[in-house]
Amino acid sequence: MKTYNYSDLSKSDIQKLVQRNVDPAEEIRAVVEGVIENVRANGDKALLEYAARFDNVELKSLTIEKEELVGLAATLLPEQKLALQTAYENIYKFHQSQLKTEDKVETMPGVTCWRELRPIEKVGLYIPGGTAVLPSTFLMLGIPARIAGCREIVICSPPQKDGKVNGFIAYVAQLLGIERIYLIGGAQAVAAMAYGTESITKVDKIFGPGNQYVTKAKTIIQSTTNTAIDMPAGPSEVLVIADETAIPAYIAADLLAQAEHGVDSQSVLVTTSKDIAEKTIAELEKQLPVLPRAQIAQKAIDNSYIILVNNLDEAMAFSNEYAPEHLILSTANWQLIIDKIINAGSVFLGNLTPESAGDYASGTNHTLPTSAYAKAYSGVSVDSFVKKVTFQHITPEGIKNIGPTVETLAELEGLQAHRNAVTVRMSEL
Repeated sequence: MKTYNYSDLSKSDIQKLVQRNVDPAEEIRAVVEGVIENVRANGDKALLEYAARFDNVELKSLTIEKEELVGLAATLLPEQKLALQTAYENIYKFHQSQLKTEDKVETMPGVTCWRELRPIEKVGLYIPGGTAVLPSTFLMLGIPARIAGCREIVICSPPQKDGKVNGFIAYVAQLLGIERIYLIGGAQAVAAMAYGTESITKVDKIFGPGNQYVTKAKTIIQSTTNTAIDMPAGPSEVLVIADETAIPAYIAADLLAQAEHGVDSQSVLVTTSKDIAEKTIAELEKQLPVLPRAQIAQKAIDNSYIILVNNLDEAMAFSNEYAPEHLILSTANWQLIIDKIINAGSVFLGNLTPESAGDYASGTNHTLPTSAYAKAYSGVSVDSFVKKVTFQHITPEGIKNIGPTVETLAELEGLQAHRNAVTVRMSEL
């Protein structure tokens, strides 16, 4: 990992360091636009062709149904089922607390306003299955969708070489009461859910992380259709802030946990201690070679770096500019800087809080904004699956109180019909 001194960096240097996932030649966009148009025009036929081309699977059917999912789920070991069940319960408990009824507010006598939640009717969940199969993502998306009460939940996940999904995905489907999974991956899955095909229902909103092709497809879909997306969630990333109280072995493990996601992942260490930086590099060299996905992690680490800062204020300034998906405060004094966090997807406090706990089972959601989108987006929650509809009710007393204000404002804007809508009511009282 290359090391930089924060005090030597200009603003433009910092901007270059924090920028990621760039497609300067628009090559990814060109490919994805072709995929979207093909799926839109040819539906299921295009999806079967892409399964053969990209997944190397000749599918006889685009779906895997309840009976087969039950059989696949039965292949799990008891301890594997228990782990998924425990994660399910923790995630459910945390997300259930987000479903709250808001109070009605009387803004003036006789004028009452409030909001009520309504579920998004049809949602599409994309569960990645490229270099790693992620049942945890299925939990993170499926649980809040169920809590919100979405009427139809469409699940897309790439097929394995045998044309099925693995037992972990199947077991999560059982936990969530999902009876069908569409064997579709990549940008073509996003296109199918956005436009609908002979087999797949068009959805109102698409959720789920993915590679740069999936992310690009979601951004194109959001700007060209009436289908919304959760956020532009691309390759995973972590930023670790560490001082002299940090433990290098823990830091290295956290950096590698993100690096093993994919070659385009990024792991950044920002530290006040040169000694911690050097010891972390030594730990990386020790831990990386024994990982099963060492080759992938090595490429991601090669694309990562270390920033040496003078104090934790500088560390936080850089972090807020980077706006990481995951932020780890590897310091015994995290209470002193937590209020300075402005931009981050999810935060992990102290030396005993690994990011992987949030990835799997602590309860928080791991579907988070990447690529500095944490400056404007939140992670997935129950709120992501509902609409908040406003209501208002006005009594005879209320129309007398608010009417003159509305009449005056409508008149100064030159909208006479707006004024009349109040005047005709007041004249009847």
